[in-house]
Amino acid sequence: MKNIAIFASGGGSNARKIIEHFEGSHHVQVVLVVSNKKDAGVLDIARAHHIPTHLIHRADFYDSKEILSVLDKHKVDLIVLAGFLWLVPGYLIEAFPRKIVNIHPALLPLFGGKGMYGAHVHAAVKAAGMKESGITIHYANEQYDAGDIIFQTTCSLSEEDTPETIARKVLALEHEYFPKVIERVMNDE
Repeated sequence: MKNIAIFASGGGSNARKIIEHFEGSHHVQVVLVVSNKKDAGVLDIARAHHIPTHLIHRADFYDSKEILSVLDKHKVDLIVLAGFLWLVPGYLIEAFPRKIVNIHPALLPLFGGKGMYGAHVHAAVKAAGMKESGITIHYANEQYDAGDIIFQTTCSLSEEDTPETIARKVLALEHEYFPKVIERVMNDE
């Protein structure tokens, strides 16, 4: 059995899809949900699925390596960043080389980097007059949205699309593909 920890900062809709995808699997399970926000909806989702949670604080995350012992305790094989807004520190990248997967709501290398998340991304895509958007699933490294790309897929956009309709189209892709790509990554190990 291979173990996943999900790191998330928000509502957790991707985390929910991942948890549900692996429920009943004999090969992969979500064993931990980590958040940097005590009121994040993802923590409620984890509790509803009887998955342990861990709250991290900025100082501990960047100035100590406490999270490594938590991940070790849960025998984590892969970290999935599902709407986790903090940059992953170098010690964690070193401890989990090519074992930290992130999803970005645009087609990298476009519309990535510090500050490019959620509504900011979709507003930038609209402002640029793009004919398509999509998702990028990639390995995390020590820079925002700069790791090796694992998977991308697109959706068509029209002039009538707003940042909100773009967000809905992209989220549908995230929900459809993120769990499948994680499963593929786990099977390739």
